[in-house]
Amino acid sequence: MSRRPAFLSRAVHRILIALYDWRGYRFTGVPPGVTKCIITGAPHTSNWDFIFVLGGVRALGLKPAFMGKNTLFRWPMTRFMHDMGGIPVDRSRRGGRYVEQVAAAFAEADELALVIAPEGSRSGDGIWRSGFWHIAKAAGVPIVPAWVDQANRRGGIGEPIWPSDDYAADLAQIAAFYRAHRPDCPRFERLAAQSRRLAADLH
Repeated sequence: MSRRPAFLSRAVHRILIALYDWRGYRFTGVPPGVTKCIITGAPHTSNWDFIFVLGGVRALGLKPAFMGKNTLFRWPMTRFMHDMGGIPVDRSRRGGRYVEQVAAAFAEADELALVIAPEGSRSGDGIWRSGFWHIAKAAGVPIVPAWVDQANRRGGIGEPIWPSDDYAADLAQIAAFYRAHRPDCPRFERLAAQSRRLAADLH
């Protein structure tokens, strides 16, 4: 039986959604039709990105989740972090153990839409880290690309992409989606170039 979120958690959620509406964000697309998935949010260029994706994903009827350092889940923040959709991860573990941790969270959940910014930081150069793909493979869930345009306060979501055994090919498919929706974004040109380099390295 699911536990009702604490009052503080509910209040913060309401504030975040109110900010989403107040900023005039608009998120287009249809629900991915799956109960579990990884949503890739890009480009990650603003502190508002979290609020944008949170509001947009919730508008589609999904409950977004995020990864956080396991130290953030200690008392007295434990319940709040879980209520907000947090998944504790111990990134100090080597050998991809954090991937196993998140895959286990997917296995235990009935519904889980994990939002990840593959670029890592806002100051990134458009190069994506492969952790999102490894998690999707390990958990057996699709990748759902979501794009953000902070300048125009617009964004959207695409159809699920099931990971294959070829990371470069999957990245190329994802890059094609982003370039089609944000052809003005240099970061997505670099993402496409990254997929081509990976493909070349494999051959």
